[in-house]
Amino acid sequence: MLLQQRHGLFPRITGKGDNGRKVADLLLRMRAELAAGDEDLNSSTVGIAPRSTIESLIIIDREVDFGTVLLTQLTYEGLIDEVIGIKNNSAEVDSSIVGSVSQVQSQGPSKSPAPAPSQQARKRKIQLDSSDKLFNQLRDTNFAIVGSLLNKVARRLESDYDSRHQARSTAELREFVSKLPGYQTEQQSLKIHTGLAEEVMKYTRSDMFSRVLEVQQNFAAGADPSSQHETIEELIARDAPLQTTLRLLCLESCFAGGIRPKDLDHFKRLILHSYGFQHILTLDALEKLQLLQSRASASALMIPAVATGSAKGTKTNYTYLRKTLRLIVDEVNEQDPNDIAYVYSGYAPLSVRLVQCVLQKQYIQSITRSGNTNTASAAGAVSSGAQGWRGFDEAVKHARGVTFDEVQAGEDKAVKARSLLSGTGDEKIVLVFFLGGITFTEIAALRFIAEKEEGEYTLFFHFFLRF
Repeated sequence: MLLQQRHGLFPRITGKGDNGRKVADLLLRMRAELAAGDEDLNSSTVGIAPRSTIESLIIIDREVDFGTVLLTQLTYEGLIDEVIGIKNNSAEVDSSIVGSVSQVQSQGPSKSPAPAPSQQARKRKIQLDSSDKLFNQLRDTNFAIVGSLLNKVARRLESDYDSRHQARSTAELREFVSKLPGYQTEQQSLKIHTGLAEEVMKYTRSDMFSRVLEVQQNFAAGADPSSQHETIEELIARDAPLQTTLRLLCLESCFAGGIRPKDLDHFKRLILHSYGFQHILTLDALEKLQLLQSRASASALMIPAVATGSAKGTKTNYTYLRKTLRLIVDEVNEQDPNDIAYVYSGYAPLSVRLVQCVLQKQYIQSITRSGNTNTASAAGAVSSGAQGWRGFDEAVKHARGVTFDEVQAGEDKAVKARSLLSGTGDEKIVLVFFLGGITFTEIAALRFIAEKEEGEYTLFFHFFLRF
């Protein structure tokens, strides 16, 4: 609401999900209360006039798409989060991987031997944000091409550094010396990210990672869940981490609309026997969250049917949406991506596809009709944010929760005043708000959309962890 008070009303609030609907209702109610308490409308037009440069606010409830969160992130930043962990745009990394701070500051005056490092001293805090130009270049790329990108940077730096031998005059040498701090900064960044990439590669080249990823992609593609049970049983027998096993079972439950009662009971016994009977509480908690449930349960039976025209569904029907919104892209180009599906090597996050249904209607209609993302790219991604869910009204009914699209109109005098103060620009601002958290891979997909929409829209996205 503070944004509306300072910059004007959101002309349109579009979203999906029960909790998202509550946020929209709260914004509408607070706006009404603000207007009711404003005796002199002419003296305070900020809070009651729609912002002319803001196109809309899009709210996506995390409960709409739990399946995406359970998949292993495959972008560079996402895999760092999976393997090492990212908190507040930084990661605590063992100094043996990226080098210690003392090694970086090796030119210090003191040369006396340092005492043995403590456990805390062996960790180094690495900042992972846009201030690091190399990380900014790598963060949203699929990890499959990170190695080649690092190699190109290394060769470029070597070539630039060797150029000092070609300096024939004092001016050329002075120019090289002036660039030297930048080369050293890039070289240090390259060393850090090479170390991080090698550490992540140890994880991605393991047999367990390959087996887990294969099961995940089969679930996402709609394969018969029972065909993957043997692999999950093998992972349990090989003492795979409990989190890995539960993640696969919850993924099957989300994508397939629950697990067959017989299979679910079988896996529960295996988990309790292998990891300990204390995890009966873990399984119970997952069932209460509706992340792990039987197909015979009441909530699993409430998946919206294709033939019905119900306004909302209590569970997301991935089987229907997989085809309707083309969540699976077979020929994904990871080197030069043309669709958001590159972030999961062939699976387009449903949460971000819903954002595209609002912003890139013609593109989504193109790929669902032609089945070819290259053809769709040629057709262009024309935005139609002012139309809300129009064109995809039926499709979004099969995602969990209510669908809403509210238009906010201000007082005539306030609207005119705001228009005069702000002017009319060609580029509009769209705010994308994820309620309940977001993955780094979904953020990469949103940045991909923002890049495609450059000049048409400016995208700002934010997420909120619900307590």
